[in-house]
Amino acid sequence: MSTGLIALLDDVAGLAKVAAASLDDAAGQAARAGAKAAGVVVDDAAVTPRYVVGFTADRELPIIGKIALGSLKNKLVFLLPLALALSLVAPWAITPLLMLGGGFLCYEGAEKVWEALRPHAAHHDAEGGGVAGQDAAQFEREKVNSAIKTDLILSAEIMAIVLSTVAAETSSFWMQAAILAVVGAGITGVVYGAVALIVKADDVGLSLAQNGRPAASLLGLRTPSPGAPGGADRVLAPVTQALGRGLVKGMPVFLRLLALVGTAAMLWVGGGIVIHGLEGFGLTAIGHAIHGAAVAAGEAVPAAKAAVEWLVGAAGAGVFGLLLGALLIPLVHKVIEPLWGMVTGK
Repeated sequence: MSTGLIALLDDVAGLAKVAAASLDDAAGQAARAGAKAAGVVVDDAAVTPRYVVGFTADRELPIIGKIALGSLKNKLVFLLPLALALSLVAPWAITPLLMLGGGFLCYEGAEKVWEALRPHAAHHDAEGGGVAGQDAAQFEREKVNSAIKTDLILSAEIMAIVLSTVAAETSSFWMQAAILAVVGAGITGVVYGAVALIVKADDVGLSLAQNGRPAASLLGLRTPSPGAPGGADRVLAPVTQALGRGLVKGMPVFLRLLALVGTAAMLWVGGGIVIHGLEGFGLTAIGHAIHGAAVAAGEAVPAAKAAVEWLVGAAGAGVFGLLLGALLIPLVHKVIEPLWGMVTGK
């Protein structure tokens, strides 16, 4: 074998190693960036199930699929190019835009808290009204479009968080593009896969609760041959039926808990984003106060120092987010919404 070919193969091997290292680096950065967007992801998963309320069970998964495709389009077709252009043309604008997004999260979280404390009919959606008196296909299109519009806002916040993380770790345009694409697609798959499981969990539970022959029917996956329950059925049925009843009774509680966690995550993430942005502009008092309280609390519990520090820090950011959101509620309703109505004519 000629030395030239050996050198070429050696170069190819070297390039392969570099490519593999780059992929590992991209995967690691994508994981870190995705973790920072966790609060928005939880809220996305908490919000989406309400869009399938009022539909028959056979339409739930197709609707979720349509929303997921719309979400993927939002992230990869619209927001990804916009984020990359922003990082190239105006990287200085990333922090202010991120702070605006954080403020929006605080506003949304605070409004949810306010609605929980003072519910009123004006903001209640007619989500559970079903399709009576309305064309089913049109109703479905309206629901899907509404969900995709809501997703656009949440997706923009996710991509902004990811971009801010990625921009701080790499200046490579293609690395940024790859990480944004991976995180965008990955989060979409996780969120809407989880939503599909949540939405169908009560149907699965009902099927299990009513199935007296779980072994013969492979837990309802096939129709068993006629006959009395066998020994395996008699052993499994009490367990699977109890599990089914637990799913049916537990899913409403789980959804309420998920909504609560989503609201808390919005306040914590939004407050943290704004605090971090303020620090970038030299306004460090709030961040230092929360950090000092977290460190002091951690030192008071040495056995769980890291966990306590994180909890106190997150709680501090959440309280700040709630206060900021409370200030933004009248601003949005009294100023921004009327102005937007004048601009759009709605």
